[in-house]
Amino acid sequence: MLAPKTFSGGLHPPTIKTTADKPIIALPMPDRVILHVSQHKGAPAKTILKITDKVACGDKIAVAGGFVSAPVHASIAGTIIGAGNFMHPMGVPSQAVVIERDKEAHMTEYNYEDGLALSPEEIKQRIQESGVVGLGGATFPTHVKLTTNDTSKLDTVILNGAECEPALTTDHRMMLEHPDEIINGLRLVMKVLNVKKGIIAIENNKMNAIELFDKKLAQDKEIVVQPLITKYPQGGEKQLVAACLKREIPSGKLPLDVGVVVLNVTSAAYISYGVNYKMPLIERTVTLSGNCVKNPGNYLIRLGTTVANFIELAGGLKDDVPVKKIIMGGPMMGFGLFDLNVPIIKGTGGILCWDENEAAMPGSTNCLRCGNCESVCPMGLQPQLIKKHTDHRNWEDAFRLSVMDCIECGCCAYTCPAVLPLVQNMKLAKHMIHQQSIKDRKK
Repeated sequence: MLAPKTFSGGLHPPTIKTTADKPIIALPMPDRVILHVSQHKGAPAKTILKITDKVACGDKIAVAGGFVSAPVHASIAGTIIGAGNFMHPMGVPSQAVVIERDKEAHMTEYNYEDGLALSPEEIKQRIQESGVVGLGGATFPTHVKLTTNDTSKLDTVILNGAECEPALTTDHRMMLEHPDEIINGLRLVMKVLNVKKGIIAIENNKMNAIELFDKKLAQDKEIVVQPLITKYPQGGEKQLVAACLKREIPSGKLPLDVGVVVLNVTSAAYISYGVNYKMPLIERTVTLSGNCVKNPGNYLIRLGTTVANFIELAGGLKDDVPVKKIIMGGPMMGFGLFDLNVPIIKGTGGILCWDENEAAMPGSTNCLRCGNCESVCPMGLQPQLIKKHTDHRNWEDAFRLSVMDCIECGCCAYTCPAVLPLVQNMKLAKHMIHQQSIKDRKK
């Protein structure tokens, strides 16, 4: 076993991974799903069906709206009963299709074909058609990451099995229960990119996963398992590349620019399904956790299922523990939900149902100039200075302080004794700078 590695900066929040020993349970199919056409980074998909149309499970209901986009598929068989703007989990109206399930419909069957026997272009085409995106939360269309005019500059593919976000355990369970699919997905990507070195990077609070992959890859000459020291945000692309390969990704650049492609382990499993079975991304594993939940665990759920229905199908909430906050994602990078009738989307890794004690948060005060935010920032930024410029709407100086490099991990806000909304300020500055750049390009 290799020695564990890590990156500079970061912190050690409580991991609260109370569901790590809970096997994945497939939940019953919902009676109705809401499928947003924007479940990924980039251009929204474009709907190709209309109300009253019948669909089989897995049928394409929206095609990619551009190169950086991904198709959306029906996650249940039934009839389209609605199309238009529905509330997105991010809090904005968004184009979506509503399908009511046909309870008499037959299950779709997917036949196996060895994807490694296909050409690199055929593999990439199947990945694109399957709608796979970054399932660790980033939701960047996977086929775009695999598109490059010159593969000679690439030498490594890293699978991110860190799952450093507290409370979430879906990647951990996928590694324990579907290791062969993850390894196969990595091999498929390596073939597309003509790369001979693969790394499966796993934090050392998941020793059973590290040992399992070490055993399976003991005789492999191309793929290694790299243990990582448990630290947040170890799963960030730049942090992973720095830890595994000691390569620094320059400001404004991508892992591709230093010869690396980084993918999530669960994404790799769904790459395997998409290539070997032509199975589109219609479901995913989601961690359900928190003191308010009757049956915390890891569940396989159809995309488009509302959060309320998901919680109900998993056993519901406790009657004697009032819910204070429900978070989609993890406590560091997730966001509080305003409505439980929004759907599970491709990037949903967890639903946390927290009581008053779990969700307790003291009020903000003035900056204490303690420097904690700087010391933990994995990108080496100065969050308190960026906040000062953001408060004064001075976007130019925020840009000069490299706010666009912020990965929104939340380390600064977590360690801030004044409880300042540092991440929100970073997000606002990035948004305003991005909007200004769009205006400048149109001139």
